Amino acid sequence: MAARGSGRVSVLLPTYNERDNLPLVVWLLARTFSDSGIDFEIIIIDDGSPDGTQEVAQQLEKIYGSDKIVKRGQLFLFPSGTAYIHGMKYATGNFIVIMDADLSHHVRLHFICSGKQKEGNFDIVSGTRYKGNGGVYGWDLKRKLISRGANFLTQVLLRPGASDLTGSFRLYRKEVLQKLMEKCVSKGYVFQMEMIVRARQLGFTVGEVPISFVDRVYGESKLGGNEIVSFLKGLLTLFATT
Repeated sequence: MAARGSGRVSVLLPTYNERDNLPLVVWLLARTFSDSGIDFEIIIIDDGSPDGTQEVAQQLEKIYGSDKIVKRGQLFLFPSGTAYIHGMKYATGNFIVIMDADLSHHVRLHFICSGKQKEGNFDIVSGTRYKGNGGVYGWDLKRKLISRGANFLTQVLLRPGASDLTGSFRLYRKEVLQKLMEKCVSKGYVFQMEMIVRARQLGFTVGEVPISFVDRVYGESKLGGNEIVSFLKGLLTLFATT
């Protein structure tokens, strides 16, 4: 457990070509945490971005201080699961938030500000687009069908007890995330799904908070045909082994 105190939150922020988005998302996060009186750090895990994201991260580290902004990059393409494993090595908080750096996720961190974790003493709190007043904005019909279809198949085959399996806006107890990382074998988009499935298997508690997901303003989505095929393979693997 980190020596920084029981209330510290570590935000793992994987980036690839997020030069335009990164300064704004970091500023919003820093302001939100400061206004809430929450001790925090933001760990930027850059995937060798060619657009200058790493240079921007270095400048942000100088502006906010190395105790608040920690830049950790690698020079090869890694899927999301590997990025989180890499970033968690440097996390000093008792709670870890994972989220996207493209401003798709509201940086007010619904599940912290609403007190959801404390309310149910949950091990994991997951943002859901498919429950309550949650929703998706800015996607075309094709993207919505892909996301809905992926969640529907997952619900039918795995019955995970959570409404949004492919989302990447979550809060974990650090020790819980470490245990799940040891169990999970998936990489890429299927990683998020496996984390919830394994959490249920291991008896960890999962709470959900409705969120509004807004499509990125700058840059392009990395979701493509290869990721969809990989997701389907991962889903069938989990179905056969869990």
